[in-house]
Amino acid sequence: MTTEPADTRTRILDYAEEAVLEKGFEATSIEEIVASVGISKGGFFYHFKDKNALARALLERYISAEDRLYDDLFGRARELNEDPLHAMLIGLKLLAELLDDMPNGHPGCVIAATAYQDRLFDKGVRDLNRDAILGWRQRFRGMFEEIAAQHPPREAVDLDALGDMVSSVVEGALVLERALGEKGTVAAQIIQLRTYVRLLFGPAPM
Repeated sequence: MTTEPADTRTRILDYAEEAVLEKGFEATSIEEIVASVGISKGGFFYHFKDKNALARALLERYISAEDRLYDDLFGRARELNEDPLHAMLIGLKLLAELLDDMPNGHPGCVIAATAYQDRLFDKGVRDLNRDAILGWRQRFRGMFEEIAAQHPPREAVDLDALGDMVSSVVEGALVLERALGEKGTVAAQIIQLRTYVRLLFGPAPM
């Protein structure tokens, strides 16, 4: 039994993701992908009926990888400290360290690349993008709700907006790091977010 079809699909996704993050979906053609992967157009269409199908597959893979990453980092943080505030602070530190350790920086975000060119895609792709962001809002809002129950915030805060803030800081920092060419920007922004969370929920200074 051969594993080539699955391997070919992965190679298509790997190259397409690299190209899309470098120059966007619109500038990444099927012809370029098939030439770079070394397959025929028929080989591409065996796996993906069109660029919408390719975009959905890229998004699904990216979302799954991000969910596993968050599960791992914040799960480990909770094992290290059962207090939800301290677990969040540890998790953000672990996230910052992970992204800072990438030798060439984080390659970018498929979610952002798709959102910037959403006119290229059908409703299914746009809905998948929206559902991913709402899922991350729900994930982090739930964590902040647990924190707030034990550590009431020192200022009024919208927990949905705070949940979104985790994603917006990470995604915005990716843009900053790429624009500035300054490695460490993403990690520095996550640490700033960590400081804000600590000041918001932590005890008032003496």
